[in-house]
This record gives sequence, structure tokens and C-alpha cells, in this order.
Amino acid sequence: MMKRLILSPVLILISIILSLSSCRQGPRLFVGGFTEREGEKAMAVFEFNPGSGKLKYISSADVGPSPAYFCFSDRTGLFYVINEVMEFRGEFGGGLSTFSYDEKNAGFEKLNEMLIPYAGPCYISMSADSGHLFIANYPNGSVAVVRLDESGVPETITDTILYDRKSPDRSHAHMILNDPAGRYVYVTDLGLNRIYVYDFDSRAGKLNLLENGITSLPRGSGPRHFAFNSDGTRLYVINELGSTMMVFAVEENQGLKLLQTLPTMKGGIVENNYCADVHISKDGRYLYGSNRGENNIVTFKILPDGLIEPVGHSSCGGDWPRNFVIDPSGRYLIVGNQKSDQITVFRIGKTNGMAEKAVDSAKVKMPACLKFYE
Repeated sequence: MMKRLILSPVLILISIILSLSSCRQGPRLFVGGFTEREGEKAMAVFEFNPGSGKLKYISSADVGPSPAYFCFSDRTGLFYVINEVMEFRGEFGGGLSTFSYDEKNAGFEKLNEMLIPYAGPCYISMSADSGHLFIANYPNGSVAVVRLDESGVPETITDTILYDRKSPDRSHAHMILNDPAGRYVYVTDLGLNRIYVYDFDSRAGKLNLLENGITSLPRGSGPRHFAFNSDGTRLYVINELGSTMMVFAVEENQGLKLLQTLPTMKGGIVENNYCADVHISKDGRYLYGSNRGENNIVTFKILPDGLIEPVGHSSCGGDWPRNFVIDPSGRYLIVGNQKSDQITVFRIGKTNGMAEKAVDSAKVKMPACLKFYE
């Protein structure tokens, strides 16, 4: 009896320690980038500590040539990687590679490969019904829809749209994504300075352009990436060529009304700057954009009416901030600096929302896409 009383507190203590140890394991950060030769391990995996902001390297994997963007399926847990190349496995086109991920062993297992028409895919996202993938191709501006089977493996291409058949290299589709309600699909075309809005027929796997589904932007804008506020009433678009951030009202008929245009740079020559990514803070109070060339992160405050006002600029911690992500806790902003082969972690200021203090960094070759997987 005495032995049981002595051991019981010890067992409880051990249980608490193990529990705390488990809690300390943070979400995993996946970083994809560009490759220069076959067989390079261009997908890096880190464990992220949400308390300190520190990165712990876990592993790297070969997931095909230039895995420049990817997405996950919450339903199946599969990884969908686009290979941003002009020729895939000896044929003209880009690549779509599907993997399962073993968290315990930090290993990827290839399940499927698919050739994507028109080549150079630069963005991929999951449809709201989790049954399709949306892909945007940059060089010959186009988009593709891929149907998934019941296990989540790509099955067939159900739709493709080439935006300029006479001069396909004038168009540069750069992003394709569902709105927050999951009903409409938005596409930005950097080359034609347009935003397209589609109704998605999930049964047929087809994108149907709305009657008022084309919004033209001023010449030289170059719309690249975008972000919605939580209820989908405001659309924030960052323009790569014009170095501006635009705010649109999403009207009831899904038409877009331009409300505001502000510069993203703090100074310098626009021709030497190329905006890239845009995200909203977890609490919805701040909007961030990356300036490649001026090499900083611009911060805007989001006002109650959805308009924005400048807050300031922060160093990106390197050269050419192509992509960045906010960690699940909302306390850190992690930047992928493509030309300096690094990712840098910044703590977000509580009073001004800016990426104020660099707390960690890691070497990653030509990072192009950063995503957390919990």
C-alpha cells in the first residue's frame, strides 16, 4: 500500500512532463523553392516554436523540379505540389505532384504525377468542396481545374482557360482562389491587368465567368496576389508592377468597386521594385505586403470600413521577399527571401502590427512558398 502511494505522485509527475513536452511541439513549416538540377531536395520542413519564434530543422525532400507553390487537403492530408517548369518529364507543360506525408518520420511518398497544360504553373489552391484543385499558369496565362478521386489523388483535368489565344505570352495568370464563402473563384492576370470572377460548377468541374466577372485595372498595375477580409466584403490586391495596394468592395452581384489605391514603397523608383505577396493578420487588423527590390514588408492598418492607412515598413531580413506567412498564433511573420537563400522570423509588434524584431533565420535555397501545417 505504501509503495503504491509513493509511486503514484511520480507517475503523475512523469505524465505532466510528457504532456508539457508534447505541447511544446509546434506546428510544422514547409518551405518550397526553385531547383537548378534534377534530384535537389527543394522542400524543407521545420518545427516552429510559437513561444520563442525559433525554427528547428526537421528534414528536406525531393518533390520534383522547382516546387514553387503547394497546398494541403484538410480532408485527406495530402500535399499537392506544382512544379514550375516549362517541360515536365520530357513533355511541354508544368507538373502537378501529389504526396502523402508521414509526420512521424518526416517523409514524403509520391502518389501521383500529372502534366499541366500551357506550362509554368505558379499557384495552386484547393476548391471549397475539397474535390478539385485550381492552378494558375504564368508564362502563357491560363488556369486549369483538376478533379480529385475519393482518396484525394488527382484524376483528370476538367477545365482549362487560355486567356489570350492570339498572343498567349501577354497574359500572366498569377493567383486563383475561392472567396471565403466558397462559392466564387477569383483569378488575377498580371499581364492583362484584370481580375476575373467565376462561378464554379463542382459537378462538371467547370469555371463559368460571371456576367460582370471582369474588372480591368489601370495599365501597368500588374495584379499579382490578393487577400479577402473575413466576411468577403473587401478584396485587397497587391500590384507587382505598379507597387500599389488596392482595396475593392465586393458588391452583391460580385462586381468589384475600387475604393482605394495606396503605394507600397517608402521611396525609390517603382521600376526597380516588384511587389509579391499579401496577407492579413490573424486578428484582421493589419494588412501586409512584400516589396522585392526595396526589400521590405509594408504594413497597413485596416480601418472599420475596410479601407487602409499606412503604418510603416520593416526590413525583410534578406533579398527579394517573394513569399511570407503569418504563424498560426498570429505573433510572428516569416519571410522567404529568394535571392539570399534564407527565411527570417519576425516578431509582430503588439502596438503597431509591424514585423519589428528578427528572432531567427534559416538557410533555404531560393524559397518561394511558405505554409504551416498543424
